[in-house]
Amino acid sequence: MKLAVIDIGSNAIRFQISTVLASGPKVLFKKLEYIRFPLRLGHDVFSTGKISKESIVKFMKLMNAYKTMLELYEADDYMFCATSAMREAENGRKLVEKVYNELGITIQLISGKEEADLTNRAISSYLTDHTYLHIDVGGGSTELNLYVHGKKIKTRSFKVGSVRVLERSDLPVMWTDMEKWIKSNVKKSYGRVIAVGTGGNISKIFELAKKRPGKTISIKTVKEVRNKIEGLTMDQRIYELQMNPDRADVIVPASNIYIKVMEWAHAQSIIVPDVGLKDGMLLYLLEKNQKQQKIKF
Repeated sequence: MKLAVIDIGSNAIRFQISTVLASGPKVLFKKLEYIRFPLRLGHDVFSTGKISKESIVKFMKLMNAYKTMLELYEADDYMFCATSAMREAENGRKLVEKVYNELGITIQLISGKEEADLTNRAISSYLTDHTYLHIDVGGGSTELNLYVHGKKIKTRSFKVGSVRVLERSDLPVMWTDMEKWIKSNVKKSYGRVIAVGTGGNISKIFELAKKRPGKTISIKTVKEVRNKIEGLTMDQRIYELQMNPDRADVIVPASNIYIKVMEWAHAQSIIVPDVGLKDGMLLYLLEKNQKQQKIKF
């Protein structure tokens, strides 16, 4: 079975199609294609409140291209999800309707909670019987999920994200709200807190720290890598650190969000599994198809 997912984020739009493989009791996904296109919808939405005409033209071309990919790979099922930028845009729903009317593709505008729930599907296998604070920093929002003894007990989405901070459209009240939520819910009685980071920026920080996915790094190391990046020009980040331009300008704001959350939660280390929203979407699609079609592997 071939499954395709499209994550329409605030900083970029990701497409992935994978084949479902069987390996004993555990199901694995083999990646057939992955495309990340740097269409920054958050630039429009967080500064003007709506998606610009120029971005709509590019977006429609991109959706048409992804539809062609679905057809060429003969995907058995697919899922298009849009996060904070599109759900906050004044013309976000009209664009969703335009895509459906012209291309026959359904885009789901998911809430922060739904985004967190999908991502949690992908990280659950990395967690043990400890206390974890899952931090998922996107372009427009940050999702926090608190796990105690391996069970999720609290979740919350905040309008604080890398593109939003870069555009200076983050409000101080949201930072204060996030700090209060963390300090109220991450209790000393839960013991040592381990942060779990997902998102392209923390993955890049992890890579620059020369660590393998699934391993742990200290908050001190995160700060050291952040400081190193901050001391470089945009050109140096792109050419010396091999960053995409749309990663080079948001990675420091994103790093600051991870660091602040870890400090408020008194988390001294962070684990970075190489998974994210698209991986959770694949698991959701697989589960849906298994239930509906009773597929056996």
